[in-house]
Amino acid sequence: MTNKVEGVGRIVAVAFGGVFAGFLVTVMVLELSMRDLGASAYTQVRHVELDRLDTLATVTLLPTAVATIVLVGLGLRRGSPGLGLMSVALVLLLVVFITTIVVNLPINADQRDWSIGSPPNDWATDRDRWQVAHAVRTGATLLAYACLLLASRVHRQPALEPRLADGRQRELSQ
Repeated sequence: MTNKVEGVGRIVAVAFGGVFAGFLVTVMVLELSMRDLGASAYTQVRHVELDRLDTLATVTLLPTAVATIVLVGLGLRRGSPGLGLMSVALVLLLVVFITTIVVNLPINADQRDWSIGSPPNDWATDRDRWQVAHAVRTGATLLAYACLLLASRVHRQPALEPRLADGRQRELSQ
């Protein structure tokens, strides 16, 4: 049963982690593309982004995080060759959560209330803070995803077969 849970955990972590990482990169490209927009145009696009993109972030990040927590827990109990990488991925996902909760979500809540016709005077400051925090969480997510991919690869590599003193391979009973 544990092997099935671990297998499903790896698939969920890698699949949802990849979608989440791709999503964050896409949003970063969109945000950087909007740097030259004026306040009203930027606000209008942000209103469109905020309509459903938070939901997409949630439904891709949460399964990634839960699967990673399960994999780290199993790795701690059983000793997994990818435990170090999975642990680093988990810490990086924690950075994503904290950055999102402390910086991005409060700014999102403020931006939902901005008027397209008359955004606040300090709109660019909020935009810049949001984009810097988004760059941090995008970088952390990409590194976490790389760790999850590498941990998955480490897990799949065949274990070294024990050898006798004369170099012959030892027969293993299964």
